[in-house]
Amino acid sequence: MIRVLLAEDHGVVRGALTALLNLTGDIEVVAEADRGDKVVPRALACGPDVAVIDIEMPGVDGVEATRRLRPAVPDCRVLILTGLASAALLKRAMEAGASGFLLKDAPTERLAESIRRVSQGERVIDASLALAAMSATVTPLTEREVAVLGLVGSGASTGEIAAELHLSAATVRNYISSAITKTGARNRTDAVRIAAESGWIEGLRHP
Repeated sequence: MIRVLLAEDHGVVRGALTALLNLTGDIEVVAEADRGDKVVPRALACGPDVAVIDIEMPGVDGVEATRRLRPAVPDCRVLILTGLASAALLKRAMEAGASGFLLKDAPTERLAESIRRVSQGERVIDASLALAAMSATVTPLTEREVAVLGLVGSGASTGEIAAELHLSAATVRNYISSAITKTGARNRTDAVRIAAESGWIEGLRHP
Protein backbone atom coordinates (compact mmCIF):
# COMPACT_ATOMS: atom_id res chain seq x y z
CA MET A 1 0.00 0.00 0.00
CA ILE A 2 1.37 3.42 -1.02
CA ARG A 3 0.82 5.96 1.78
CA VAL A 4 -0.02 9.42 0.44
CA LEU A 5 -0.14 12.90 1.97
CA LEU A 6 -2.49 15.10 -0.07
CA ALA A 7 -1.96 18.87 0.17
CA GLU A 8 -4.72 20.86 -1.57
CA ASP A 9 -6.37 24.00 -0.22
CA HIS A 10 -9.76 23.49 -1.89
CA GLY A 11 -11.75 21.18 0.38
CA VAL A 12 -14.07 19.83 -2.31
CA VAL A 13 -11.19 18.98 -4.64
CA ARG A 14 -9.18 17.46 -1.81
CA GLY A 15 -12.11 15.35 -0.70
CA ALA A 16 -12.83 14.09 -4.20
CA LEU A 17 -9.20 13.18 -4.86
CA THR A 18 -8.92 11.42 -1.50
CA ALA A 19 -12.02 9.35 -2.21
CA LEU A 20 -10.91 8.41 -5.72
CA LEU A 21 -7.35 7.52 -4.71
CA ASN A 22 -8.58 5.38 -1.83
CA LEU A 23 -10.60 3.36 -4.35
CA THR A 24 -7.50 2.27 -6.29
CA GLY A 25 -6.73 -0.59 -3.91
CA ASP A 26 -3.00 0.12 -3.62
CA ILE A 27 -3.00 3.80 -2.63
CA GLU A 28 -4.17 5.19 0.71
CA VAL A 29 -4.42 8.87 1.60
CA VAL A 30 -3.18 8.84 5.19
CA ALA A 31 -3.09 12.61 5.78
CA GLU A 32 -4.35 15.84 4.27
CA ALA A 33 -3.19 19.46 4.43
CA ASP A 34 -5.00 22.63 3.39
CA ARG A 35 -1.93 24.89 3.69
CA GLY A 36 1.60 24.62 2.41
CA ASP A 37 3.11 25.27 5.84
CA LYS A 38 1.23 22.26 7.25
CA VAL A 39 2.89 19.79 4.88
CA VAL A 40 6.02 19.09 6.92
CA PRO A 41 4.23 18.67 10.30
CA ARG A 42 1.68 16.31 8.73
CA ALA A 43 4.41 14.32 6.96
CA LEU A 44 6.44 14.00 10.16
CA ALA A 45 3.34 12.69 11.93
CA CYS A 46 2.31 10.04 9.38
CA GLY A 47 5.44 9.16 7.35
CA PRO A 48 3.95 9.09 3.83
CA ASP A 49 5.65 7.48 0.84
CA VAL A 50 4.48 10.22 -1.52
CA ALA A 51 3.27 13.79 -0.95
CA VAL A 52 0.94 15.13 -3.63
CA ILE A 53 1.15 18.92 -3.34
CA ASP A 54 -0.79 21.62 -5.18
CA ILE A 55 1.50 24.35 -6.51
CA GLU A 56 -0.77 27.16 -5.26
CA MET A 57 -1.25 26.92 -1.51
CA PRO A 58 -1.76 29.45 1.29
CA GLY A 59 1.00 29.72 3.87
CA VAL A 60 3.77 28.73 1.45
CA ASP A 61 3.42 27.54 -2.13
CA GLY A 62 3.94 23.98 -3.30
CA VAL A 63 7.54 24.54 -4.34
CA GLU A 64 8.54 25.97 -0.96
CA ALA A 65 6.63 23.19 0.81
CA THR A 66 8.62 20.68 -1.26
CA ARG A 67 11.89 22.41 -0.44
CA ARG A 68 11.11 22.14 3.29
CA LEU A 69 9.78 18.59 3.10
CA ARG A 70 12.69 16.89 1.33
CA PRO A 71 15.27 17.29 4.14
CA ALA A 72 12.65 16.83 6.87
CA VAL A 73 11.30 13.51 5.51
CA PRO A 74 13.91 12.27 2.99
CA ASP A 75 12.06 9.04 2.16
CA CYS A 76 8.93 10.91 1.07
CA ARG A 77 8.83 11.67 -2.64
CA VAL A 78 6.90 14.63 -4.01
CA LEU A 79 4.45 14.92 -6.90
CA ILE A 80 3.43 18.51 -7.60
CA LEU A 81 0.10 19.42 -9.22
CA THR A 82 -0.22 22.61 -11.27
CA GLY A 83 -2.81 24.28 -13.44
CA LEU A 84 -0.18 25.97 -15.63
CA ALA A 85 2.23 24.39 -18.11
CA SER A 86 5.21 26.60 -17.26
CA ALA A 87 8.86 25.80 -17.88
CA ALA A 88 9.83 28.20 -15.10
CA LEU A 89 7.59 26.41 -12.58
CA LEU A 90 8.90 23.03 -13.68
CA LYS A 91 12.47 24.20 -13.17
CA ARG A 92 11.70 25.55 -9.69
CA ALA A 93 9.92 22.36 -8.69
CA MET A 94 12.76 20.10 -9.83
CA GLU A 95 15.34 22.27 -8.08
CA ALA A 96 13.27 22.03 -4.88
CA GLY A 97 13.43 18.23 -5.04
CA ALA A 98 10.13 17.21 -6.63
CA SER A 99 10.06 13.82 -8.35
CA GLY A 100 7.01 14.56 -10.46
CA PHE A 101 5.06 17.43 -12.00
CA LEU A 102 1.51 16.85 -13.25
CA LEU A 103 -1.28 19.07 -14.58
CA LYS A 104 -4.26 19.30 -12.24
CA ASP A 105 -6.75 18.46 -14.98
CA ALA A 106 -5.11 15.08 -15.66
CA PRO A 107 -7.43 12.08 -15.23
CA THR A 108 -7.42 10.41 -11.81
CA GLU A 109 -6.02 7.26 -13.42
CA ARG A 110 -2.97 9.23 -14.57
CA LEU A 111 -2.55 10.75 -11.11
CA ALA A 112 -2.67 7.30 -9.53
CA GLU A 113 -0.18 5.90 -12.02
CA SER A 114 2.12 8.89 -11.44
CA ILE A 115 1.98 8.27 -7.68
CA ARG A 116 2.93 4.63 -8.25
CA ARG A 117 5.85 5.54 -10.49
CA VAL A 118 7.13 8.29 -8.18
CA SER A 119 6.96 5.90 -5.22
CA GLN A 120 9.22 3.53 -7.15
CA GLY A 121 11.85 6.23 -7.64
CA GLU A 122 10.91 7.29 -11.16
CA ARG A 123 10.65 10.90 -12.30
CA VAL A 124 7.28 11.77 -13.83
CA ILE A 125 6.70 14.93 -15.86
CA ASP A 126 3.48 15.70 -17.75
CA ALA A 127 4.11 15.64 -21.51
CA SER A 128 2.88 19.19 -22.06
CA LEU A 129 5.11 20.43 -19.24
CA ALA A 130 8.11 18.64 -20.71
CA LEU A 131 7.36 20.25 -24.07
CA ALA A 132 7.17 23.68 -22.45
CA ALA A 133 10.55 23.09 -20.82
CA MET A 134 12.17 21.93 -24.06
CA SER A 135 10.79 24.88 -26.01
CA ALA A 136 11.86 27.49 -23.45
CA THR A 137 13.94 30.10 -25.21
CA VAL A 138 17.22 31.70 -24.16
CA THR A 139 16.61 35.09 -22.60
CA PRO A 140 16.86 38.10 -24.94
CA LEU A 141 17.41 40.33 -21.91
CA THR A 142 20.75 41.68 -20.77
CA GLU A 143 21.98 41.05 -17.23
CA ARG A 144 21.09 44.61 -16.23
CA GLU A 145 17.59 44.36 -17.74
CA VAL A 146 17.04 41.14 -15.79
CA ALA A 147 18.14 42.86 -12.57
CA VAL A 148 15.83 45.82 -13.20
CA LEU A 149 12.82 43.62 -14.03
CA GLY A 150 13.50 41.51 -10.96
CA LEU A 151 13.28 44.60 -8.78
CA VAL A 152 10.17 45.79 -10.61
CA GLY A 153 8.63 42.41 -9.86
CA SER A 154 9.45 42.75 -6.17
CA GLY A 155 7.49 46.02 -6.07
CA ALA A 156 10.37 48.50 -6.09
CA SER A 157 9.79 51.97 -7.52
CA THR A 158 11.98 53.52 -10.21
CA GLY A 159 13.77 55.59 -7.58
CA GLU A 160 14.37 52.57 -5.37
CA ILE A 161 15.71 50.56 -8.31
CA ALA A 162 18.02 53.42 -9.24
CA ALA A 163 19.39 53.56 -5.70
CA GLU A 164 19.77 49.78 -5.45
CA LEU A 165 21.67 49.46 -8.75
CA HIS A 166 23.51 52.80 -8.51
CA LEU A 167 21.89 54.12 -11.68
CA SER A 168 20.02 57.29 -12.60
CA ALA A 169 16.22 57.12 -12.73
CA ALA A 170 16.38 57.90 -16.45
CA THR A 171 18.69 54.93 -17.05
CA VAL A 172 16.35 52.64 -15.13
CA ARG A 173 13.43 53.81 -17.28
CA ASN A 174 15.49 53.11 -20.39
CA TYR A 175 16.22 49.56 -19.22
CA ILE A 176 12.54 48.98 -18.49
CA SER A 177 11.55 50.35 -21.91
CA SER A 178 14.10 48.10 -23.60
CA ALA A 179 12.87 45.05 -21.67
CA ILE A 180 9.26 45.83 -22.64
CA THR A 181 10.27 45.97 -26.30
CA LYS A 182 12.31 42.75 -26.19
CA THR A 183 9.59 40.75 -24.44
CA GLY A 184 6.79 42.16 -26.60
CA ALA A 185 5.00 43.22 -23.44
CA ARG A 186 2.29 45.88 -23.05
CA ASN A 187 3.88 47.50 -20.01
CA ARG A 188 6.42 46.87 -17.24
CA THR A 189 4.09 44.59 -15.29
CA ASP A 190 3.47 42.48 -18.37
CA ALA A 191 7.22 42.35 -19.06
CA VAL A 192 7.83 40.99 -15.55
CA ARG A 193 5.11 38.37 -16.05
CA ILE A 194 6.53 37.21 -19.41
CA ALA A 195 10.10 37.10 -18.10
CA ALA A 196 9.06 35.21 -14.95
CA GLU A 197 6.98 32.65 -16.85
CA SER A 198 9.87 32.11 -19.26
CA GLY A 199 12.30 31.50 -16.41
CA TRP A 200 14.44 34.51 -17.27
CA ILE A 201 14.21 36.11 -13.83
CA GLU A 202 15.77 33.68 -11.35
CA GLY A 203 14.13 33.49 -7.95
CA LEU A 204 11.03 35.47 -8.94
CA ARG A 205 7.92 33.45 -8.24
CA HIS A 206 5.11 33.60 -10.74
CA PRO A 207 2.40 30.96 -10.54
